[in-house]
Amino acid sequence: MLAKKPIIFGVAGGTASGKTTVAQAILDVVGASQATYLPHDAYYRDMSYLPLAERARLNYDHPDSLETELLIEHVKQLLAGQPVHVPVYDFTTHRRTAETRLVEPSPIILIDGILIFTNRELRELMDIKIYVDTDADVRFIRRLQRDMEERGRSLDSIIGQYLETVRPMHLEFVEPSKRYADVIIPHGGLNRVAMDMVVSRLLALLG
Repeated sequence: MLAKKPIIFGVAGGTASGKTTVAQAILDVVGASQATYLPHDAYYRDMSYLPLAERARLNYDHPDSLETELLIEHVKQLLAGQPVHVPVYDFTTHRRTAETRLVEPSPIILIDGILIFTNRELRELMDIKIYVDTDADVRFIRRLQRDMEERGRSLDSIIGQYLETVRPMHLEFVEPSKRYADVIIPHGGLNRVAMDMVVSRLLALLG
């Protein structure tokens, strides 16, 4: 059991905005042993019963595509000092694997994802809410590179998905959720002044 209540730190923003860069910068300062990392995209619903071609056509940018209720349950378990088994998601086949990742409680619980501020119950568990605000063209280029290099996707499929679901869902859900943030960081993790302020606040909360 932890001596004091963990700090719940949420990092949101559009696809490829630099959320992971911000999260990693925080982990580098406080130390990995002091933080538990919960990426929201590990909680995509298991749709493995569908054929691969059909899974590839699903809308993965709508809040309903994620099992946020399980993430909330895991956060509450960690707050109670209990370890959790986080799902492992395979982005190349669009399915949740049979594996899980054991995560232990720690002084900081770091959650990131494009849609984490859209759920009121999850939002209200957070002590600090950061929104990483990056221009749409920069985000698209980063996503294009990532999905081709890391997820083995074709140029046409990435562009098609971006136009059909990513951009519309960003405008409908992600961008409006910015109003719930305590701090908005322009230019992602490259904004050293903003990052220094966020880390200073986190260290102060840690005492």
